[in-house]
Amino acid sequence: MVAEPEGPLEDRKPQSDEARSAFAPPEGVDQPGPPEEDHPSSEFAVPEGLSTEAPAEPEGSAFAPPSTYRAKSSPPAYTPAHGFPVVQLSKDVPWQDRMRTMLRIPVSERPVPEPVQRHDESGPAVPRVLDLTLRIGELLLAGGEGAEDVEAAMLAITNAYGLDNAEPTVTFTLLSITYQPSLVDDPVTANRTVRRRGTDYTRLTAVYQLVADISGDDHEVRLDEAYRRLAEIRRNRHPYPGWVLTLAAGTLAGAASVLVGGGVLVFLAAAVGAMLGDRLAWLCAGRGLPEFYQFVVAAMPPAAIGVALSALHADLRPSAVITGGLFALIPGRALVAAVQDGLTGFYITASARLLEVAYFFVAIVIGVLTVLYVGVQFEANLSPEGALISIERPVTQILASMVLSLTFAVLLQQDRSTVLVAAANGGVAWVVYGAVALAGNGSAVLATAVGAGLVGLFGQLLARFQHTSSLPYVTAAIGPLLPGSAMYFGVLHIAQNDIDAGFASLARAAALALAIAIGVNLGGEIARVFLRSPAAAGRRRAAKRTRGF
Repeated sequence: MVAEPEGPLEDRKPQSDEARSAFAPPEGVDQPGPPEEDHPSSEFAVPEGLSTEAPAEPEGSAFAPPSTYRAKSSPPAYTPAHGFPVVQLSKDVPWQDRMRTMLRIPVSERPVPEPVQRHDESGPAVPRVLDLTLRIGELLLAGGEGAEDVEAAMLAITNAYGLDNAEPTVTFTLLSITYQPSLVDDPVTANRTVRRRGTDYTRLTAVYQLVADISGDDHEVRLDEAYRRLAEIRRNRHPYPGWVLTLAAGTLAGAASVLVGGGVLVFLAAAVGAMLGDRLAWLCAGRGLPEFYQFVVAAMPPAAIGVALSALHADLRPSAVITGGLFALIPGRALVAAVQDGLTGFYITASARLLEVAYFFVAIVIGVLTVLYVGVQFEANLSPEGALISIERPVTQILASMVLSLTFAVLLQQDRSTVLVAAANGGVAWVVYGAVALAGNGSAVLATAVGAGLVGLFGQLLARFQHTSSLPYVTAAIGPLLPGSAMYFGVLHIAQNDIDAGFASLARAAALALAIAIGVNLGGEIARVFLRSPAAAGRRRAAKRTRGF
């Protein structure tokens, strides 16, 4: 017999799974003692035997420089080796130059200007100042001013009323301005849309005078006074009635026909065609048609009169008649503003303006081409070989160029005090063009650029002397340089199915137009760069990008 083991029966049974812990140590391993602390430590606690170092720097502001930073070994990618130059704005120069300097400096480096206009202890009324700024900028942009000049005027107003952290933004149809008092305050943003444009340089001059008074120390213009003057500017009537504008359009076309070799009868024929086109355009505008169709209709009567003279075999140079009518339609003002915006870095606005100019050019081409195509079908004697012959009549052509500029100034609704000055500037432009292109047999594009450059130079000097915009002295003066003949012969070639020659002539017209715009801008820049007061010399900065990136 086998002896049974001693002990109770329960000890001989194996333990169940519920009775054994999953974390129980295996047999032969001692049970760990109780933890030293009742609360377990963090898993990120420093192990025993390792000593912690003291913090390298006391806890402080996130904007404090690190302890390893040394001013002598600062990285040049963030701070230039010579440091940031201190910008000092002299009050002896016009406000346009001072504000352009501010615009071309990064916001963080701009000097804090002293407010010119006084206000109560509570500070300036920010919403009203921003609203006034946008309303003034709207009038300037709608009147044809460049985007940089509009931003300069807006910045001058906000600085004058104590809003030194304002940032204006101008595009083709939208003006916006943002003001942030400090880094911890919420920014205030306002914008305004320009839906309607008009040509009234008298109003433009009055707005410039208002901005000059607000930004100057000689006048105290409170907000309510500024609003009152702005309302008076908006209510002012145009200086010339409608019949004077129609007569000026006809005289402009007649003077342009004399420039390209026409006589008295050609002058009258071109004047009649331009006046008919002007009246038809006014009729279309009253019916609510877009400007594109207004240009199409306005270009037809001068072309129709030229075709009729050719069909009647009248020896009256129909090419001169049609060219004179085109001079009154070419959008020189919009072209100069477009190129100026592109050269100063406002590429979106420049692209929109150039697209507008392109639409106007296409409208003129469609209007003239329609009439010329009908004339060609009726075998009208419109031969490109009968091109405008360069007739040397210096005195007559100089007088014609001055009359052209004078009537152009009337069409732009300029103040009567600036009309004669613009006419004299236009005469200078034609003298330079005739000396280089006609008498010297030089390049027409070069002659146009040089003449336009002098126009821009003299216009900027006159504007600085009068503390106003340069447009009244520049826009009308470029009238004699407009490429009316090149555009006409390009359209005529296309009407006669000579597409290559037609597009070559239109490309020449575009080159002349760009030469005008670039010349005007370059002349103005020369006046601003080299004829500034010594206190502000060397302070105007611009973007620097010489390697294409």
